[in-house]
Amino acid sequence: MRIDLTDTTASKINKALVEGRRAIGTPAVGMVLTMVIVTDEENAYDATKAAQEASREHPSRTLVVIKRTKRSPRDRQGNRLDAEVRVGSDAGTGETVVLRTHGEVSQHAASVVLPLLLPDAPVVVWWPVDAPDDPAKDPLGALAARRITDAYAVEDPIGALALRAASYAPGDTDLAWTRLTPWRSMLAAALDQARAEVVSAAVESEAENPSAELLARWLGARLGVEVERVTTDGPVVTAVRLGTPGGEIVIDRPEGPLATLSLPGQPQRTLALKVRSTAELIAEELRRLDADEMYAVALHGSASGTKESVQHA
Repeated sequence: MRIDLTDTTASKINKALVEGRRAIGTPAVGMVLTMVIVTDEENAYDATKAAQEASREHPSRTLVVIKRTKRSPRDRQGNRLDAEVRVGSDAGTGETVVLRTHGEVSQHAASVVLPLLLPDAPVVVWWPVDAPDDPAKDPLGALAARRITDAYAVEDPIGALALRAASYAPGDTDLAWTRLTPWRSMLAAALDQARAEVVSAAVESEAENPSAELLARWLGARLGVEVERVTTDGPVVTAVRLGTPGGEIVIDRPEGPLATLSLPGQPQRTLALKVRSTAELIAEELRRLDADEMYAVALHGSASGTKESVQHA
């Protein structure tokens, strides 16, 4: 069910949500959090779809904030709020409200969002693109227990990581780090099996890959070794090599959903290591809303000590 509201207010939106729930026969609110997505018109559809898929695991109220600061020739009311309320099958397992703020209303988006937050429920804010330099001090970010950015969505991802490191606050995270969870799990398992001292390390990926940069910093901080950054044709992270006195530990995924694990003195194994969808990444981030200490370690790890080389497949 969809309800369109033009030149509206937060109270009218809340009333429409109640009416929508009653119309579909579910008057009780069973959602566990509020997800606020701050995006532009171009990326709103994909971001909303990902949030709705994630809501199957985490039923939530999703507020999509689309700021329109410029007046169009046909826009006679330059400062206003339009909304599209979705409940039932049109909103996954929760509720979705698409908020289009026009003119000066865009400068006060937090005042629009605040009355629409679920009471006594955590708030997560996600910027699919164009995140603020300091998410925790952003008016919307200040409302959240978890603030999600994505270094992949900017022209200079390594520069974006520098901004994230400078402004980091507990609760901040980035999808470039979330994409590494399977890699980190497999590397930890491999080191448990090998039980050997790591004396060198290398991370192979496409150029300017923020996940590879975070992985290299994390390995350097945790293992205390210099990490070589090797540029390949990709896609994304293609391999990690850890040197030990007994030989190399290698996880290699040149392409596709499968990787190979090589341990000294053991037969090669095949592992599932697919590139996960945005919905899967968001669902993972919603499982825990406390500070991600390992992300902070990786973010503040030294990038200056890494060596770089180029290898073409």
